[in-house]
Amino acid sequence: MAALAEALDDQSGVDVVPYLLSFRTRPQPPVRRLPLPAAVAQRLWSRADWPPMDRWLGATQVIHGANYVVPPSRHPRVVSVYDTWFLANPDRATATVRRAGEVLRRSVRAGAVVHTSSAATADSVRTLLGTERVEVIHLAPLPVPPDPGNEHGWATTGLGRCGTPFILALGTLERRKNVPQLVAAFARAELGDAQLVLAGADGDDATAVEEAVIAQPASVQRRVRRLGPVDDRTKGWLLHHAAVLAYPSLDEGFGFPILEAQSVGLPVLATAVGSIPEVGGGGVELVPPQDLDALAAGLARVINDDARRRELVAAGTKNLERFSWASTADALVRLYRRLVAAEA
Repeated sequence: MAALAEALDDQSGVDVVPYLLSFRTRPQPPVRRLPLPAAVAQRLWSRADWPPMDRWLGATQVIHGANYVVPPSRHPRVVSVYDTWFLANPDRATATVRRAGEVLRRSVRAGAVVHTSSAATADSVRTLLGTERVEVIHLAPLPVPPDPGNEHGWATTGLGRCGTPFILALGTLERRKNVPQLVAAFARAELGDAQLVLAGADGDDATAVEEAVIAQPASVQRRVRRLGPVDDRTKGWLLHHAAVLAYPSLDEGFGFPILEAQSVGLPVLATAVGSIPEVGGGGVELVPPQDLDALAAGLARVINDDARRRELVAAGTKNLERFSWASTADALVRLYRRLVAAEA
């Protein structure tokens, strides 16, 4: 995560040495490439704490696996877990993701400290991984690309020049994002001529999303636009011009899009699950999960009630004051130092 890496680099008295397992890229110093392809490493580390990577990591004092997997090492280890959906729903995860989960379980059994980005995820980690070695350290908003202007937005999204309001759903079409129910709620809600824009790559729920759209009357189908993956400039335009961000997830470990929306004054409608109430604060219109009527009513309320929109925008702006990458880096460095001191 580039923003976190930059913030850690700004911490005094700490030298961060990035590492990677991928053989698909040519790392540039100071990045070190470990001598195992990721797929091979995960197969080995899911079965044994071997081979250790200390020889290739050099004179490090703490190893931090920033994305669910941390290599075997004689040094203290931290592993970041951002959500536990794949642990709670292994039948819905790919073989690669399930294998990463096995590596994670083995690392935790061997004493690795788990960093979570929310208290909700920490509670889930304690239950699913059976450990109390959990540290909650919030992340922070990702930078939102600037508004590239309407000519770019109209050209890349096909939304046209009429100024029709649109609801934005941003993210890969995964089952836990609950997009089919969003489509059904959109069809049910009283929204005038508002459109629903789905921006994100196909995932394991893409077929269900398509079926949900096809199931609607033609008048609704015409108002649903699937953009697929979008580049940063188009993402920036969508966030700057949407009427509301819809985030009806079944589970979330943090929820970057919520903070991205709040950073540009975009109201958010989301489900009260996982980390969403914790991270979104008062700047989110919350509805119960898997409640179609509540989701439809929430959409109508945020689209049609100008006073409620203003309340959400003001509360979202205030909520952002709780988060910064400098604070995240500072808390992680304090954790690293505690682990080093405990080993002394």
